[in-house]
Amino acid sequence: MKTNLLRSKSKPELEKDLVAFSARLQQLRFDSSFQKVKNVKEVSNLKKDIARVITLLNEK
Repeated sequence: MKTNLLRSKSKPELEKDLVAFSARLQQLRFDSSFQKVKNVKEVSNLKKDIARVITLLNEK
């Protein structure tokens, strides 16, 4: 997700996104242990999105 889109969101929306990203990451990690994930790049992208959200929450 682009940083510009995240900056336009309010703090509760960012917290909601953080929970959703974390849940998705947990699901991908679980699926990857059974080799069900087709797009392994999605894990690293989610980690970066989570880091962006946390950074913006700290700024606000």
